[in-house]
Amino acid sequence: MAAAKNISALLLSVIVIGLLAVGGYVTFQDMSGPEVTLSPATDRVSPKLDMVLDLKDAKSGIRAVTVTVKKNSNTYVVFEKHFPDVQFHQRVTFNLKDAGLREGAFELEIKASDASLAGFGKGNTTTRRMEMRMDSLPPRISVKTMPPYVRRGGVGTIAYTVSEDVRTSGVKVGDLFFPGFRQPNGDYYCFFAFPHFLTVQQYAPDIMAEDMAGNVTSSRLAFRPIDKQFRHDNIPLSDNFLNSKMPDFQADFPDATSMLDLFLKVNSVMRKSNEEKLLEVGRNTASNMLWKGEFLRLPNSANRAGFADHRSYIYGGRVVDEQTHLGLDLASLAMAPIPAANSGRVVFAGNLGIYGQLVIVDHGLGLMSLYSHMSEIAVNVGTEVKKGDILGRTGTTGMAGGDHLHFGMLVSGVQVQPIEWLDSHWIKDNVIDRLEPKAQ
Repeated sequence: MAAAKNISALLLSVIVIGLLAVGGYVTFQDMSGPEVTLSPATDRVSPKLDMVLDLKDAKSGIRAVTVTVKKNSNTYVVFEKHFPDVQFHQRVTFNLKDAGLREGAFELEIKASDASLAGFGKGNTTTRRMEMRMDSLPPRISVKTMPPYVRRGGVGTIAYTVSEDVRTSGVKVGDLFFPGFRQPNGDYYCFFAFPHFLTVQQYAPDIMAEDMAGNVTSSRLAFRPIDKQFRHDNIPLSDNFLNSKMPDFQADFPDATSMLDLFLKVNSVMRKSNEEKLLEVGRNTASNMLWKGEFLRLPNSANRAGFADHRSYIYGGRVVDEQTHLGLDLASLAMAPIPAANSGRVVFAGNLGIYGQLVIVDHGLGLMSLYSHMSEIAVNVGTEVKKGDILGRTGTTGMAGGDHLHFGMLVSGVQVQPIEWLDSHWIKDNVIDRLEPKAQ
C-alpha cells in the first residue's frame, strides 16, 4: 500500500513538472519585443506631419501600441490602439496636431507589445524614446534666376536657394512634379515643362519646398508663358500596314477581335502604359549636368513629323482614333547609325511597346534624350556615353511604318519640344544664362 502511494505521488510530480515545463516553454519561448520602425526618419516634426509606425513580431504578432509625447512635466497620449486581430505586421499612421506642442524640444515615446504569454500574459514590450523638436515654420525659397519666357511644349530653367535642409523641392504643374537638385554651392537647379496639353490660361507652375519637419511652402512662378499651335495630321491606316505590323503585338492583347481592334488597343492602352514607364525612368537622373552645348540631331536626316502633332487615324474613310505624336521623326538611310545627342548615362535600353527598341540617355537634372524604333542597340543600361557615340541603328520596330528615328527629349519623364535643345542660341539664352557662372 505504501509503495502504491509512493508511485502515485511520483507520477503526480512528473505530471506537474511536465505541465510546468510546457507552460514555461509556451510562456518564455518568445522573450523579445516587437520590432519598431518610425518613418520618416527625422528628429524635426510639424503638427501635421504624418508619421508611420511599422510594427513587426514574427513569433507572436502585435497586440497593442501606445505613442506618448512628454515635454517638461506634461504627458499626452497621441495614439493608442489594441489590435483584436493579431497580425505579424501592423502599420499605423499618426500625427501631433492635437498634442498642443509649441516650438522646441520634446520626447516621443513608443511602446509596442506582442501577443505572447510572456509577463504572465501581458506580452513582451518594446519601448523606444526619441528626442525630437517641434518645427512649424515653413522654409523660405529665394528664386535667383527666372526664365524670360516658357513656350508651350517647352522647358523653363530656374536657380533658387532654400533657407534650410529640405526633403524635396521643385516646380509643380498640376499633378506633375519637376524636382530641383542641390548643387555643391547650395543652390538648386530645376528644369520644368510647359506641358503641350495645357493652354496658356491653364498653365500655373508653382515653386515649392517641404522641409524635414513636413512644413510646405509654395508660390506661383511669374514669367511669360507663350502659346504655340501644333500641327494636325491625318494618318491613313491600310490593311497592309495592319496585317504586317500588328501581329507583333498579338500576345499583348490576345482578346483583340481584329487587326484594327488590336491597333486601337496598342495605340491607346499600350501608349498610356509606355508614357507611365517614361515617367518612372525619368526619376533615375543625376543631380548635376552631364552635358555641354547644343544637342546633335541624326546626321543627314529629314523631318517626317514634329512634336505634339495631333494625329487623326483614318480607316475605311472615317476617323477611328486620335493621338498626339511626342517627338521628332527623322529619316535618313535605312539602318543609319544613331549618335548620342549629348554626353550622359544610359538609363534604359530595350523594348518598350509602341517605341520598339529604345534607348534613353540621362543628361542630369531630369533631362533625358530618347531614341526609338531602333533595329539595333549598341549600349547597355549604365553605359556612359559622350556626344556623338553610336547608340545603335535606325529601324522599324514598335509602331514605325518605315525606317526612321523617333527622337525625343524629356524633363523628369515628361516629353518636351526637342527643337529647343537642337538650338545653341536657345540653350544659351534659356539654360546657360539662367545658371551661369555656376553651371559651366
